[in-house]
Parts: sequence; structure tokens; C-alpha cells
Amino acid sequence: VVIGWVMNVALPLGIVFLLLRYSDIRRRAAEARADALLSNAIPASIVTRLKHGEERIAESYPETTVLFADIAGFTPWANQTDPDTVVGLLEDLFTRFDGVVAESGVEKLKTVGDEYMAVAGAPIARKDHADAALRAAQGLLEQSDQWQQAHGLHLPIRIGLASGPVVGGVIGRQRILFDLWGDTVNTAARMQTTGVPGRVQISESTWQRVNGGSHRFESRVVEVKGLGSLTTYLLMVTGP
Repeated sequence: VVIGWVMNVALPLGIVFLLLRYSDIRRRAAEARADALLSNAIPASIVTRLKHGEERIAESYPETTVLFADIAGFTPWANQTDPDTVVGLLEDLFTRFDGVVAESGVEKLKTVGDEYMAVAGAPIARKDHADAALRAAQGLLEQSDQWQQAHGLHLPIRIGLASGPVVGGVIGRQRILFDLWGDTVNTAARMQTTGVPGRVQISESTWQRVNGGSHRFESRVVEVKGLGSLTTYLLMVTGP
């Protein structure tokens, strides 16, 4: 009787329990992977709001500093280089950049080709956003130098910063992205494109927020598309 009960009741129930347990473990693992991927794509604070059911996230951020960095001479180099090598080297560089911005408390937003975009002061406000972004920019330069030395390359980066208000929000259904818009974003992008390889160029709005600190700058006047002549500032490189 006992053997029959085990074979007919206990054993099937045990198998069902193990299958349910296995399915629950796999479900939890899949959710953890999905959360990790989502957190890598958009800021953690935005992920939390989405999980709480918010369908449309759009905010104004009055005080931010936006950072753009790209690799000078990347396109002609990439055209003459094996694709696997290009992707591998970019992955190495951007992984280094990710570590810098995370340590600086700056939020990575996205990469487009060889361009890297980050922001301080959004989606979480911070008073020292300009200083934090400038520290991150210095860290990116250091990592770029180490990356070039490690791979025997001469591909310096240009970095541009601008400070001010932005509008941010989540767009997309299939591929979710947290992005920023506004004059501050456009100015930061222009600071990068008109910058000097191996240097950090900042707008006057950022200079006003970091001036008086330990940093030294040299001013210059550049013609900026859509904005005319602007006075900008290059962070001076200090010796060892």
C-alpha cells in the first residue's frame, strides 16, 4: 500500500514540484537578465519608475551638464581596419569609459558609432553637476591615453561640455531609450565637434559653474554652426 501510494501520489507530486521549482528559478534568472539589460540601457531611477507602471516619462531638468566625446580620425581608420578589430577596440574603450562615468556619478546615455554621450544632473539632480562632468571628462582622457598605448594607436578623443536646462524622457516601445533634448545638448555636441583632439572644450555656461576652482582654462573663439561666434574654454593640460 505504501509503495503504491508513493508511486501513484508522492512521486508525481514530487516531479511536479521539481518542475515548478525549476521553472521558477529559470523565470527569476530571466527577469534578472532582463533587469540587467534594461538598467544598462536606461538609468536605474527610470527603470524603477517604469516598473511602477508609469507609461510616459518626461521631465525638465533645470541644471545639468551634458558631455559628448568622440574619436578624432576614427572614420578613415575604421575604413582601413578589420571590422572585428574595430568592434573589439571600441568595446574596450567604451567599457573603460563606462567605469569612469560610473565612478564620477555621471549617467551614461548612449553611444552612436564612436560617439559617447553622458550627463550629470539628470535624471537625478546634483548641485555639482559641472564639476562631476569635468572630472569624468578628465577620466575619459586618461583612459583614452591608456587605451591608445595598450593597442599602439594614435586616435585621440575630443570632449565637449555644456551646462544648462534640458528636457529628458523615455522614447521607444521595442527598444527603450532615455534621451535628452534642448539647446544645452546641441551646444555640448558643438563643443565636441569644434574641439581639439586630446583636449576638453567647455562652453561659457560650464565655465561659469566651474570657474574659481582648481582648474585652469585657456579661452578661444570658435565659429559654431547655428550659433555663430562663441567664446569657449579649453581645459589646460597639467604636467606630470
